Amino acid sequence: MSLTSRILVAMALGLVVGGLFNFAENQGWTAGVFDAWIDEFIVSGVFDLGGKIFVALLKLLVVPLVFVSLVCGTASLGDNTRMGPMAGKTLVLYMITTAVAISLALLAGWVIKPGVGFDLTSDATYTAAAAPSLKEVILGIVPTNPVQAMAEGNMLQIILFALLVGVAMSRAGDAGKRLAAFFNDFNDIVLRMVVMLMNFAPYGVFCLIAQMATDLGLDAFANLAAYFFTVLFVLFLHGLGTYAVALKLLTGLSPIMFYRKMKSVMLFAFSMSSSNATIPVTLRAVRDELGADNRVASFTIPMGATINMDGTAIMQGVATAFIAQAYNIDIGFGGYMMVILTATLASIGTAGVPGVGLIMLAMVLEQVGLPVEGIALIIGVDRLLDMTRTAVNVCGDAMVTLAVAKSEGMLDEVRYKEDPSLPGHIG
Repeated sequence: MSLTSRILVAMALGLVVGGLFNFAENQGWTAGVFDAWIDEFIVSGVFDLGGKIFVALLKLLVVPLVFVSLVCGTASLGDNTRMGPMAGKTLVLYMITTAVAISLALLAGWVIKPGVGFDLTSDATYTAAAAPSLKEVILGIVPTNPVQAMAEGNMLQIILFALLVGVAMSRAGDAGKRLAAFFNDFNDIVLRMVVMLMNFAPYGVFCLIAQMATDLGLDAFANLAAYFFTVLFVLFLHGLGTYAVALKLLTGLSPIMFYRKMKSVMLFAFSMSSSNATIPVTLRAVRDELGADNRVASFTIPMGATINMDGTAIMQGVATAFIAQAYNIDIGFGGYMMVILTATLASIGTAGVPGVGLIMLAMVLEQVGLPVEGIALIIGVDRLLDMTRTAVNVCGDAMVTLAVAKSEGMLDEVRYKEDPSLPGHIG
């Protein structure tokens, strides 16, 4: 079976098993010793352990893969580096897709009106974390200790340090060539580790999905169905519509082939709920399946995993409309425009901050005068939506990578058009 098929089977089995456990628990069928055995040994023990080990192994590969791959890509560009123009194109495209995402979300929220008639309780509380200032954001990008940055997984600092090392290697003559050969060999080894780990992906996915289904069940979003399905609708619209149109306009490539080769990555991201944890899989697919040159992909994919928050922007747009309607507050056209601007800029300004989605949403609500306490109501379904948001984000990372690679003449269109069903393809 292909990787996609195995992941799909694992997700389906996880949902069935977790759903049965949740239903049995709610019905009181597992009371007593059997209940403790399921909760403590199977769900909190086996499922939790299996899922956390798999995610930990993925995160283990993220820092070495990003650093080594980006060093190799930058060094291979030579003295006349194109990193500056590439970075500019990447940043602009990510900001444009984020602005489009939140615009679609606000439009859907205005048309569907998921918050109308919703009695928002006044005792709901939520304490928003403080957003970093612009000065703190800029200082946070510059590493004072690259080893500490790698230990903490600070992607922006790792990217900057890798760029400096790669540019220095390209200008160091024979010494740089010898070191580049070492990094190229190291890169091949790390990519081989990714392939080895992918063989265990279905088991990790099963554990993660089964635990989530057991813990949440269907009650988590029963009262927020309108909000939940509105966000879900816009995520699908943006992921399958906006990216397809952008890919065709910017590269002339077939969106159908793009989604065929990205389906396993999107499923993987869905189960992981983490763009950073999916970096090894996304990078391998974009480079080996879609034909983007490593010199482009090694920069755009880690950068996208850090600052590309289209899925989060969609959640913010619908949540803003939902909270405004639930509190019967009309923020007007100017307020909606402010939401678009604030969320687009905040997607970069809060990159790498823990809990970034809710911090950004709190910033947006405060900017247009909506009560931040409204966040308390949507947290219950955010875990489920976060899975889909991550799949949309990695799809956007790949689309922007192909657009930048095409503009730089670093896209292998023959490889892009190869049938993904042939042996050797990850799908």
